[in-house]
Amino acid sequence: MSTNMATSSNYWEDLRKQARQLENELDLKLVSFSKLCTSYSSSSSKDQRTRDSRTDSVGSSQDNMLVAMTTELEQLLANLSAVNDKMAEYTNTPGVVSHNAALMHTLQRHRDILQDYTHEFHKTKSNFFSLREREDLLGSVHRDIESYKSSTGVNNRRTELFLKEHEHLRNSDSLIDNAISIAMATKENITFQRGMFKSIQTRVTTLANRFPTINSLIQKINLRKRRDSLILGGVIGVCTILLLLYTFH
Repeated sequence: MSTNMATSSNYWEDLRKQARQLENELDLKLVSFSKLCTSYSSSSSKDQRTRDSRTDSVGSSQDNMLVAMTTELEQLLANLSAVNDKMAEYTNTPGVVSHNAALMHTLQRHRDILQDYTHEFHKTKSNFFSLREREDLLGSVHRDIESYKSSTGVNNRRTELFLKEHEHLRNSDSLIDNAISIAMATKENITFQRGMFKSIQTRVTTLANRFPTINSLIQKINLRKRRDSLILGGVIGVCTILLLLYTFH
C-alpha cells in the first residue's frame, strides 16, 4: 500500500516537473516570439520600399523563422495541455482522494498558466499575421503604383500639367474673390458717401433757396461733383478690367 502511494506520489511529482519545464520553455519562447514579431513590424514600418526591393531569400528567411517558431509554440502548448490532462486524471485516482483538494488547487494553477500562455500566443500570432497581410497589401499597392508610373510617363506629365492648371485656376478664383470683396467694400463706402453728400446737398439747397447768390455756386459744385463721379467710375471700371485680364492671362 505504502509502495503504491509512493509510486503514485512520484508520478504526480514527475507530471508537475514536466509542467514546470514546459511552462518555463513556453515563457522564453513567447518572449522571443514577441520580440521577433516586433522587429518584423519595426523593419516593415521603417522602410517599406527597402522591404519590397530586398531579395526573396531575405524576406522568406524571416517569415520562415516566424512560421517555425509558431509551429514550435503550438507543439509546446499541446504538450503542456496533455500534461495537464494527465494531472487531471491523476486527481481522480481513488488512492489520492484524501489529497484531492491540494492537488486540484495545483492543477488549477497550471491550467491558469496554460490559459494565459495560450491567450498570449494567439494574440501575438494574430497581430503578426494581420500586420503581414497589411504590409503585403501595401507592398502590392506600392508595386502597382511604381509600375503605373514607369509605364505611363506621358500620362504622368499630363497629370502634372493638369494639376498645375488646376492650381492656377484656384489662384485665379482667389484673386477674383479678393477683387469682388474690394469692389463690394468700395461700393459700400461710395454709398455711404453718397448719403452724406445728399444730406449736405439738401442743406445747401435749403440755403440756396434763401440766398440766390449762393445758388449759382451750388450749381457749379454739382457739375464738378458729377464730373468727379464719372471720373471715379471710369477709373474703377478700368482697374477692374485690368485686374481680370491679368488674372486670366
